[in-house]
Amino acid sequence: MTAQSTVEHVLVVPTLLFHEVGHFQGFTDNTAPYLDTLFDPNYVSYRPRNEVEEDPSFKQLIPYCIFRHDGRIFYYTRGKGAGESRLHSKKSIGIGGHISSEDQASGTSVYREAMWREIGEEVFLETEFKESCVGLINDDLTDVGRVHLGVVHIFDLDQPKVRPREESIIESGFAEPLQLAQSRDQFETWSQICLDYLTGQP
Repeated sequence: MTAQSTVEHVLVVPTLLFHEVGHFQGFTDNTAPYLDTLFDPNYVSYRPRNEVEEDPSFKQLIPYCIFRHDGRIFYYTRGKGAGESRLHSKKSIGIGGHISSEDQASGTSVYREAMWREIGEEVFLETEFKESCVGLINDDLTDVGRVHLGVVHIFDLDQPKVRPREESIIESGFAEPLQLAQSRDQFETWSQICLDYLTGQP
């Protein structure tokens, strides 16, 4: 296999399109106009991940899944084996990742295929749940955030049965959002933004 064929291609949309729909910084629960437009096949493309990670003219669309049971949120620390080196040692409340060109193979929704692939790679989800898409995250104040756009899903679990599958997910557990917010600065910025949303902060 050549080096060329091993390059991961990830789904992106032009940042200009995001601005046309409506630029925001932080969190919005007004999902419809973004999801209707940004996932339009006329606008999305798959580009080499190593190129778009440094190219703010594109936004990589990322499912970001939060697991909640009885008001308590699953959290963890990203170990050094995590895929995004710029987030190592940061705490997080989100599970998710890039939408890859290989996710198209299923013939179903490429977005949901990618979301479930990422969940299956990162954790064991061993309970029934109800899932809802609650908002989007944009953070243009960091190098990582500038090239990504998060789609936030909350999974309300029947039981607190989520545990790490990847070795890079360490120090995990469930805690109240207000408790986690007390150490807000230790979390990656997307998790900080979600904690603000979950705790009712402006």
